[in-house]
Amino acid sequence: MRQEDRLGSILRRLNEHGSVGVGALAEELAVSEASVRRDLQLLERQKLLTRTHGGAVASGVLYELPMRYRGGQNYEAKRAIAVRAAGLLPADIASVGLNGGTTNTEVGRALAERGNLRVVTNALNIATELAVRPTIDVVVCGGSARSASYELVGPLAEQTLSNINLDVVVLGVDGVSPTAGFTTHHEVEAGTNRALVRAAERVIVVADSSKFGKRMFTKIVDIAAVSDIVTDAGASPADILALENLGPTVHVVRPD
Repeated sequence: MRQEDRLGSILRRLNEHGSVGVGALAEELAVSEASVRRDLQLLERQKLLTRTHGGAVASGVLYELPMRYRGGQNYEAKRAIAVRAAGLLPADIASVGLNGGTTNTEVGRALAERGNLRVVTNALNIATELAVRPTIDVVVCGGSARSASYELVGPLAEQTLSNINLDVVVLGVDGVSPTAGFTTHHEVEAGTNRALVRAAERVIVVADSSKFGKRMFTKIVDIAAVSDIVTDAGASPADILALENLGPTVHVVRPD
């Protein structure tokens, strides 16, 4: 397991349980206790936990895992979701909006080989990857950078987005619920996401099945506001039916 993936696993366990032990982590992650101690030291330097005798405890409450430690979660499902979402876009499409997140990072990579495409994004990492592609015209909105998601958010971002029109927005979310709608952790981020949705003629949501049934702090939009949802086979038939009854078409992928 890569160190980045180990660090993400440690933070997820802290988020769930509040504390972790060196011995249990070494066994679960199949590495030495010395490796675990080095990982804990690194995370402590980043102020993400507090080490204790034999383990660590959470520094405050970890409501949102930093994006740099989320890349390995459900990677195959996210990649398959991204490929399907990119396949839903017509060949002659001119403009696509992308917000941030690990699944939309994969959508950006899936779009990288398309020609004559303008991508509008508030995600710094996606913009960096696509800016080197000569066939992609990248537009980045302004705003304040969120370290947890690498996104530019806030009034400056929303002002930019209010003056453009997009053919499609592919929207990554943190929670999907028939009653709560599409939700995310951060209220300012949600406002910028709503600005992206308002700019679009069509909205496609990409969300792996771990997001289903979750209600995060802030609502982005209702389920009925989007045309399509792309997810993986971990979503239950009951969840899919409940979402489709509200309007969107749900596309289910099965990673190889």
